[in-house]
Amino acid sequence: MDKHLFLFGSGPPFTPAMAKRFTEVSPDGPISILFIEREGMDWKDYMPVFTQALMDAGADEFKYLPLFSTSSAEICKSVERSAGIVIGGGDTNLYADYIVDTRIAWAIRNCYEKSVPVAGFSAGALISSNPCIISPNDNPDGKLQHRPGLGLISDVILSVHFSQWKDGSHLKEAVRYFPSRINLGIDERTGVYFRNNEYVDAEGDGVYTIINNNLNRIY
Repeated sequence: MDKHLFLFGSGPPFTPAMAKRFTEVSPDGPISILFIEREGMDWKDYMPVFTQALMDAGADEFKYLPLFSTSSAEICKSVERSAGIVIGGGDTNLYADYIVDTRIAWAIRNCYEKSVPVAGFSAGALISSNPCIISPNDNPDGKLQHRPGLGLISDVILSVHFSQWKDGSHLKEAVRYFPSRINLGIDERTGVYFRNNEYVDAEGDGVYTIINNNLNRIY
């Protein structure tokens, strides 16, 4: 069975072609959206940002799973019944704390292996890989961090908000830590599609890679 992974360089929405492809590879059933609630905002008001492009592409059933206020058991049960899984953006370390090395991670990986598509936005994209590389712009210590990720994709290190955060030096540092890995810097409003652990396509503003310490634009 094919495995489908969609990684975005910022928060939602889906780019149009990626939304279409995601729905095309989703079986019948609800799309689960895992996210950390934003302080001072009713999360229900934010969900159309996730769902509208998917609805435009034909999806019509969603399950909303706020991580702070939903039990692990309920999240796992919903994930295991999913036709697609979406992981939101925000504080990458918090997403890793709540998902990686938990029953939720096992449920996500199990679905992914069964061909259920997974999409990650910003933090959700970063924790999809293993290791999860966190930019100095994305943590209070202001230093590159790395920690275990979900491992949906292997041998790939990622940088998000790439041009907007001027994160070329961060990606180069990550490459020095993990020189044998493929590396990608993904701009905001940009999605990258992997099938069976292989880069297939991109849509949006820009995708970059470091080769021989030189920055190259590949999309």
